Amino acid sequence: MRPADLAEVVGQGHLLGTGKPLAQLLSGGNLHSAIFWGPPGSGKTTLARLVAQSSGARFVALSAVLAGVKDVREAIAQAQAEAARPTVLFLDEVHRFSKSQQDAFLPFVEDGTIFFIGATTENPSFAINSSLLSRARVYVLKVLDSREIAALLRRALQDTQRGLGAQPMKAGDELLERIAVAADGDARRALNLLDLAVGVARAADPAAGELDSSAVEQVVAGGWRRFDRGGDLLHDQISALHKSVRGSDPDAALYWLARMLDGGCDPHYLARRVVRMAIEDIGLADPRALTISLEAWQAYERLGSPEGDLALAQAVVFLACAAKSNAVYQAFDAARAEVERHGTLEVPLHIRNAPTDLLRKLGHGAGYRYAHDEPDAFASGETYLPEALVGSRYYEPSGRGLEIRIGEKLAELRARNVAARGSRGE
Repeated sequence: MRPADLAEVVGQGHLLGTGKPLAQLLSGGNLHSAIFWGPPGSGKTTLARLVAQSSGARFVALSAVLAGVKDVREAIAQAQAEAARPTVLFLDEVHRFSKSQQDAFLPFVEDGTIFFIGATTENPSFAINSSLLSRARVYVLKVLDSREIAALLRRALQDTQRGLGAQPMKAGDELLERIAVAADGDARRALNLLDLAVGVARAADPAAGELDSSAVEQVVAGGWRRFDRGGDLLHDQISALHKSVRGSDPDAALYWLARMLDGGCDPHYLARRVVRMAIEDIGLADPRALTISLEAWQAYERLGSPEGDLALAQAVVFLACAAKSNAVYQAFDAARAEVERHGTLEVPLHIRNAPTDLLRKLGHGAGYRYAHDEPDAFASGETYLPEALVGSRYYEPSGRGLEIRIGEKLAELRARNVAARGSRGE
């Protein structure tokens, strides 16, 4: 059922619509090297074949899973021997080639011996050699929606040449939609599921002319969702989870947590990130957030899945609903920037450690006021920063949660400091 021409391609309207860049290439336009980046079953190999077909070029297909530099050299030699006709060298799973292996293409792309098309499910920014990437245009393919996949399935059922053959089969829209949803955007998986469902139906009744729900449910049971444990899907989804918590949306936060657990994400990784959210986005607005996050992590370690998943969910909901503050996060960044800007400033003498007579004679600790001996355990007017930084402020509490009270307390203490220093003429 691989499309034989552009009219049979489903999806990718953003690339294949009238006047769109890939449509121009497929209409016999200027042939150039390209990277097709998209999820499995989105049509990367098909489009590469159609590019070669529309340009009248030879199409040489290699898979980075099986091929090596030797295979690349043989393909290059063949292209040089038949230089009168352009050659499109297609490398599937190009991200599986090392950077040095990818370098093997460069001189031949540069001199026009081949037009290189690579297909990858990984982000080209990280997976493709920058030299090769600069010589190829990147086309981003999108996941197919269920409507597009259902149209492809309907075509397969009715096509007597490439589909089910001489004994076509009918299927209701609802069943095709069920298969399309189970395929999760992967056209190849959808066709495999359809093939299996037809096989189940005909095993039960060789003369069956219509697909029934029983056959479909048998092959789609259990479901399948796209995920990766170290690629863009992981990073995009953890970003979505973190931003949902920060945005105080517990429903979205629960959804992304469930998506990642469903995809097989390491729950310990999720627990660590939840603790990070508690520190970065809630902070002292609600110190319980950190405690609850750590306890959820501990509960997961003791219970495992699926019981421990609920502990993570509970922590995520609490964080999403808690008062938000990044005041400490910003204050710490400001303090670190101050350290880098001013270098090694001396510790003021009055707050230096003085464990020996020699150090005390050198003035260490001289004039230090023990806060617990002062009214309200606060030494009004005392300074603790290096002399060059006295008066600097890094932490400014937000007006949310517990930081409302913290802000009020700090304002009072800072006012007492100003008054005390003013009375000393400082």
